[in-house]
Amino acid sequence: MSLWWIPISIVIFLLVILMIVNFHIVKQSRAYVVERLGRFHAVWNQGPHFKIPFIMQVIKKVSLKEQVADFPPQPVITKDNVTMQIDTVIYFQITDPKLYTYGVEYPMNAIENLTATTLRNIIGEMELDQSLTSRDIINTRMRAILDEATDPWGIKINRVELKNIIPPKEIQNAMEKQMKAERERRESILQAEGQKQSQVLVAEGEKQAAILRASAAKEAAILEAEGAKQARIMAAEAEAEAITRVQTALAESLRLLNEAAPNDQVVKLKALEAMAKIADGKATKIIIPSEIQGLAGLAASAKSVFEDER
Repeated sequence: MSLWWIPISIVIFLLVILMIVNFHIVKQSRAYVVERLGRFHAVWNQGPHFKIPFIMQVIKKVSLKEQVADFPPQPVITKDNVTMQIDTVIYFQITDPKLYTYGVEYPMNAIENLTATTLRNIIGEMELDQSLTSRDIINTRMRAILDEATDPWGIKINRVELKNIIPPKEIQNAMEKQMKAERERRESILQAEGQKQSQVLVAEGEKQAAILRASAAKEAAILEAEGAKQARIMAAEAEAEAITRVQTALAESLRLLNEAAPNDQVVKLKALEAMAKIADGKATKIIIPSEIQGLAGLAASAKSVFEDER
């Protein structure tokens, strides 16, 4: 029995295994750096690729996504000789896999050291208060410097953030005391403003009350004057009415006397009777002519004589 086909099958099997092993599919946002016989050959992007065995070699697989590097706190000294601990966060992205592979030996260590030295240079130009309140300025300057320095390495620095700024313990205590004093000062100001507003409101209330009292007194005086005025008007109207009634009664008496043709004594007596009717208990003051007054006296004397005779 001939077994000549066994070596051929083994060779074919090994070739299939070799092809499968050297067949690569590069995923999205990934890149492979390939060398051929020890020299740079190409950068494989997403898609299927085949590597020639023993001749080509994938030396680095690079992620093209944006990455985050959180570096530990670094000691820095400000312009006024205050030592602080500052840790930074860097957002970067690899834009050129070839430069990233061949540009620097350890890219992350290089970025960390470059970040520390850049941070020390920037903080060294600022005082403590300025460094605590100028995070945006520090972030912008660091991003510009790091982006320029890492460009030959195929790395783009998108953003730099100062995560924490930790001053010395004694500085923190002094800042806490300063903030406490500032809060107490603001509280005193608010209390003074509240008392001021309260006093203003009380004064405004007293002012309004005084205005209302004055207005009420004014209204009362006006009403009292109006009442007195109305009383005088009514008294005048009553006197005018009495005079009108006198004139009417006299006219009526004259008419009746003219019709009866009486003598002077009868006329005077009739006038006296008319005057009595006019008064009728309503008039407060009646002026009687002198002729009638004499006749009234004569009538009173006659009345007394008649009573004595009886």
